[in-house]
Amino acid sequence: MRKRGHHRHAGARLTAGLRTNVLALVVPLRAGAHDVGVREFVAAAISAAGARDHALLLVTAEEGPAALRRAVSDSVADGVVVMDVEAADPRVPVLLGLDRPALLIGVPDSPRGLGCLDLDFAAAGALCFGHLAGLGHEHVALIGPPPAAYRRGSSAATRLAQGFTAEAARRGLRATALAWGDTHWRTLRGLDALFAHHPDVTGLVVHNETALPAVLASLQHRGLRVPEDVSLVAVCPESLTAHSLLELTCVAIPAREIGALAVETVIGQLDDGTVPGTRLLAPRLTPGASTAPPRLP
Repeated sequence: MRKRGHHRHAGARLTAGLRTNVLALVVPLRAGAHDVGVREFVAAAISAAGARDHALLLVTAEEGPAALRRAVSDSVADGVVVMDVEAADPRVPVLLGLDRPALLIGVPDSPRGLGCLDLDFAAAGALCFGHLAGLGHEHVALIGPPPAAYRRGSSAATRLAQGFTAEAARRGLRATALAWGDTHWRTLRGLDALFAHHPDVTGLVVHNETALPAVLASLQHRGLRVPEDVSLVAVCPESLTAHSLLELTCVAIPAREIGALAVETVIGQLDDGTVPGTRLLAPRLTPGASTAPPRLP
């Protein structure tokens, strides 16, 4: 948890008599979005809002800043939670002009005083690499979200990759960061290219929940055993690992916790008029059966 600066927010002027008890939730519905994480976040946010006698108005990311402005400025929503934040997110200026409490799920390059909440993905990337390095792996590859996520400047994707590569540099070890589509065919081709160019890779970090089953199947197709030949760490909602035949080493994305905290944070802004600064949840790695020391040559 870090950067807990507080200051007054204009949304405090919404008195109890003028409030609608509706929060706008901007959710990504684009191809390649992390479906399980989004569903868990939304479900937890709905539950938390209901427990506080609030309702959620869902606004899809594809509707853009104009839809966000309409949903809030027309007094439909008292406050707003925005998911899938990007480095130069075009919704930040809109949120600043709405005169309503707002919370970003993710950290843009310039939050400009808006509250931010997320997993500390940079620390998660470093934690994944450090776990594998501690087992003796000297070259680890990161399989991230599809390239479109990096082109958009997805906060989670870029911060995890930065933490991953920074930890490798700190230890003087090798890191390879990759991004490809999440279909089985693209995953198979991607792993073929990875091991053709980097045959010394003995560890994988998979930060792509949609591609995770395809990665495991493609490794088996290549005759590579986990963890005997390749160790693997997954970064995904913990519930996703329950569907794997192998108990995966995992850094869990706490989507449910973040969803509930997001609602509580915005309602808190409405109640007392403070902006919560940036809050990053510390990642936790749960060892499983998918990581082990590398096999000796």
